[in-house]
Amino acid sequence: MATSPLTSLLPFTTSSTKSHSKLPPFRAFRVSASVSVPETHFQHTPRREFLKGIALSLPLIALTEPPQSQARDVAVGSFLPPSSSDPSFVLFKASTKDTPALRAGNVEPYQFILPPTWKQLRIANILSGNYCQPKCAEPWVEVKFEDEKQGKIQVVASPLIRLTNKPNATIEDIGSPEKVIASLGPFVTGNTLDPDELIETSVEKIDDLTYYKYVLETPYALTGSHNLAKATAKGNTVVLFVASANDKQWQTSEKVLKTMLDSFKV
Repeated sequence: MATSPLTSLLPFTTSSTKSHSKLPPFRAFRVSASVSVPETHFQHTPRREFLKGIALSLPLIALTEPPQSQARDVAVGSFLPPSSSDPSFVLFKASTKDTPALRAGNVEPYQFILPPTWKQLRIANILSGNYCQPKCAEPWVEVKFEDEKQGKIQVVASPLIRLTNKPNATIEDIGSPEKVIASLGPFVTGNTLDPDELIETSVEKIDDLTYYKYVLETPYALTGSHNLAKATAKGNTVVLFVASANDKQWQTSEKVLKTMLDSFKV
């Protein structure tokens, strides 16, 4: 009979499991555990203390989660500095305190401005790439911010190798704006991207990097019916900034979302 995973962890041995193979799981565990323990100890030790001793003797397994981002459920205006270019916005500069990829050196620091009323959202480890750094095969979410009245923004990072085999490629090396968004579109919309949903593309230079910019109308997107995106490549990563809104949010915040998009740079 195969030894159960729990029994195999115990630091004592059993002479045979045959005699108690038909016992309920907990009673079988007690019989197996008591084989190497003096009878007098079992008789005079309360069951809670006895089981506590067993637990202390098991191998120590770390169950703590890796550090999460510094996201907090308060308006960003309470902890981010005003933007020098527009004091009505605040400036977010990503650092190693913010994401696993920045700590691993997989993403270069990036920055953008946003209204002081927005809040930073926490990101689950499975989405943040925490479990796969420094060798992630699929894109992950870096940071997220939201305002219920204006929309959402997020920064998505993709391993360069997913888009090209050329090391340290520029965004131009990967291909045209249409080719790049065809590969990254699902990470903009949350599901799929139809070519007809791409309304406008443009290219701009900031410092020594080229950025592709997109305006999308995405009625079936999980992120919202309106999406703006901006992408560039640096080092081993393609970084994508996404601003999303539903129809109601778009009516009042289109200009704000485009200002945030324009401010994004790596």
